[in-house]
Amino acid sequence: MKHRKLLATGLAGLATVAGTLAGVTGAEAALAITVAADGTGTVRTVQAAVDLVPAGNASTATITIKKGTYAGRVVVPSTKPNIVFTGATGVATDVVITASRPQNTDGTEGSATVLLGAKDIEMRHLTVRNDYNESANGASQALALYVKADRARFRNVRLVGDQDTLLVHGAVRAYFYKAYVEGDVDFIYGSGTSVFDNSEIFSSTRNQSNNGYVTASATPGARAYGILIVNSRLTSDAAAGTVYLGRPWHPGGDTSADPQVLIRNSVLGAHIRTAQPWTDMSGFSWKDARLAEYRNSGPGATVNSNRPQLSDAAAANYTAQKYLAGGDGWNPVVTG
Repeated sequence: MKHRKLLATGLAGLATVAGTLAGVTGAEAALAITVAADGTGTVRTVQAAVDLVPAGNASTATITIKKGTYAGRVVVPSTKPNIVFTGATGVATDVVITASRPQNTDGTEGSATVLLGAKDIEMRHLTVRNDYNESANGASQALALYVKADRARFRNVRLVGDQDTLLVHGAVRAYFYKAYVEGDVDFIYGSGTSVFDNSEIFSSTRNQSNNGYVTASATPGARAYGILIVNSRLTSDAAAGTVYLGRPWHPGGDTSADPQVLIRNSVLGAHIRTAQPWTDMSGFSWKDARLAEYRNSGPGATVNSNRPQLSDAAAANYTAQKYLAGGDGWNPVVTG
C-alpha cells in the first residue's frame, strides 16, 4: 500500500507538469517541479527535474528541493534558461547536492558537481559540494560549481570544495548574496565577472606554510570588471599569515588577460598575509594585474606598498551594481 501511495504521488506530480505544459497557449506558463529523494515529489533527483524543463523555456521553471543529500552531478544545458533551484526549508545546509569528481580524470568542466550552461539561472538556500578527497587521492582541481552562462544569481548558497571550488568563466556575470564559499587553492577563479556581497569566504587549512589563494582572476584586458568581494568576511581555520588574497591567472599563458580583483569594505581574518597578500603566477607578476583593496578592516588588513588601495573617487566606480550592469543594465543587487 505504501509503495502504491508513493507511486500515485509521483504520477500525480508528473501529471501536473505535463498538464501545465499541455495547457500552454500563447505565453508560456510557469513550471513547478518538486524533488524529493523519498519519492514524495515530482522526481527523485535534481537532474531529473532539469530534464523535465523544456528546451527554450521562456518562463520561470521553479525546482523546489526537499531536505536531503542528493548525490549525482547536475548539468543545466544551454537550451534551458530561466530555472530557479530552491531548497524547500530555507536552510542551506538542509539541501546538499554532492559529487566526488576530480579534474585529473574528468576534466575541468567534467569535475563540476553543478554545471550551469544556461542564462538566467538562480539558486537559493542550498549547498553544492565536491567531496573529492585530495589527502586520500592526490591533489587535483575539483569544482563544486561552474558558471558558464550569463546573469546567474545565488542567495544563501554554500559552495564547498578544496582546489578550484568555484569557476565563473567567459563573458558571464554572477551575483552571490549571503553566500558561503570554502576552499584553498585558487578557489574563486575565472575570467567572468563575479560579485560576492555580504558573504563569507572561508580558506581551509592545506599545510603549515602556504594555505593557498582566495582568488585567481583571468579578466580579459578589454573588460573593466572581474571579481568583487564587498561587505564580506574572509575567515579561516588556517594559521595566521598563510593565505594570499590572490594571484593573476593567464590561461594558457594568454598575455591579453589583465586580471582584476577588488576586495572592499570587508573584514579580513588573521590568516591573510599582511606584508604581501598578492603573489605572482606562472611567470606573470601580480604588480602587472589590477589587484586592489578599499577600506578593509580586521587583523589581516593593513596598508603598505604591496597592497594597492583605491582612492575614494575611484571606489565610486567599483560598486556591485557597476560590476554587474553590463550592456543590458542587469541589477540583481540586494539593497536594504
